Amino acid sequence: MLPPGSSSAGSASADVAAADAASLENIAADPAGGPPAPLQLSGPVAGYQKWRQLLFLHWRVPASEVQPLLPAPLEVETHDGSAWLGLVLFTMQGIRPRWFPAVPLLSNFHETNVRTYVRHPPSAGGNETGVWFFSLDAACSPAVRVARWKWHLPYFRSRMSLEQQDNRVKYTSTRLWPGPAGASTDVTATLGEPQPEERTAGSLNHFLVDRYTLFTRGTAGQVYSGQVAHPPYPLQAATVEECEETLVAAAGLSVSGPPDHAVFSSGVDVRIGALRPAVR
Repeated sequence: MLPPGSSSAGSASADVAAADAASLENIAADPAGGPPAPLQLSGPVAGYQKWRQLLFLHWRVPASEVQPLLPAPLEVETHDGSAWLGLVLFTMQGIRPRWFPAVPLLSNFHETNVRTYVRHPPSAGGNETGVWFFSLDAACSPAVRVARWKWHLPYFRSRMSLEQQDNRVKYTSTRLWPGPAGASTDVTATLGEPQPEERTAGSLNHFLVDRYTLFTRGTAGQVYSGQVAHPPYPLQAATVEECEETLVAAAGLSVSGPPDHAVFSSGVDVRIGALRPAVR
């Protein structure tokens, strides 16, 4: 997830922005009966993105191993007694701020992130759950620089590839900078049938996939949150054939064996909100 470089309005491409906004306005509940995605952001739209060919891999991990890596006051959110560590591999298209059109060489690239799920508790002035990113690898140098500078997100420049043929998809990446250079992924999965029956509130799919808030920490240590709005992911089963990766270890965590959970999505169109202080 790469937030746009700016959330202020400008004068360019008003017609493009209006057309995209209109196409994303009709966001409805999952037709399979699952929990609806947010119909709108709580603040102004800062930008637009298209997330495609997403493979969600997750491992159970002890909450006690994750909590020390989170900034106060965020707390690990658990499901079925465990924290969950995610490796999400995908490609992004049409990335742009709301006031400017997409630029082909800068707006389309692959990304892989390592993430977990957290809560900003009411005792600390919050009342949100969301995603905490340990790392985000992207195949676009300008995007990495902007995200690290403006959004304080731990982005890394990587060389990446994504190949899909029929029901088989393969992702690779090798980190270039900043370090640890060489952290990598080599993941292959076979895609199966759609999974509409599992999109119910409280299900594991809902906990791992239906996330519309991210948290990050500013240079002064303050925690910020940002929202996204999009239709519910169309999910289908995924069987992991190969999963060789060192991104998790580079983030200071460890997993063993194949993922405990894997699903694939063809993708969604996304509206991005601006960052705001998590305590408001």
